[in-house]
Amino acid sequence: MTEENRGAMQVDPDLVRQLAVLLDDTRLTEIEVQDGDRRIRVARNITIAAAAAPAYAPVDAAPAPAAPATPAPAPAVDLADHPGTVRSPMVGTAYLAATPGAKHFVSPGDKVAAGDTLLIVEAMKVMNPIVSPRAGTVKTLLVDNAQPVEFDQPLVIVE
Repeated sequence: MTEENRGAMQVDPDLVRQLAVLLDDTRLTEIEVQDGDRRIRVARNITIAAAAAPAYAPVDAAPAPAAPATPAPAPAVDLADHPGTVRSPMVGTAYLAATPGAKHFVSPGDKVAAGDTLLIVEAMKVMNPIVSPRAGTVKTLLVDNAQPVEFDQPLVIVE
């Protein structure tokens, strides 16, 4: 080892590869591990492209008869902006039940009290209960069981 490299951190390429594989397996965007003074962060940038409209070949068809005027449908409500949205406080995996095959903590239509467990988010082998911030009714679950979630991702709507 040269004098220049004596104080430099030694990076374990196998550990970096393992972390990269873990990112792919869990569909997370970044992971960081620390061992004493050594800290390794592996991240990837994900660009979400707008879904392209499917291309259709023009088809010669007889013109359709004029349909009676109907009111335009109401614009869809973005559930993520709903005031009762409960968001993930961390990156991890959402679980809707305490154990595989067990009854879900809540289902749409269930009444909940402030502090009731809605689901759990597992992060770094720690199960973190996500509780209802208020009493109300569960309107919808926005995640599936065992789904990876990101920080601030909408999870549940409680009205």
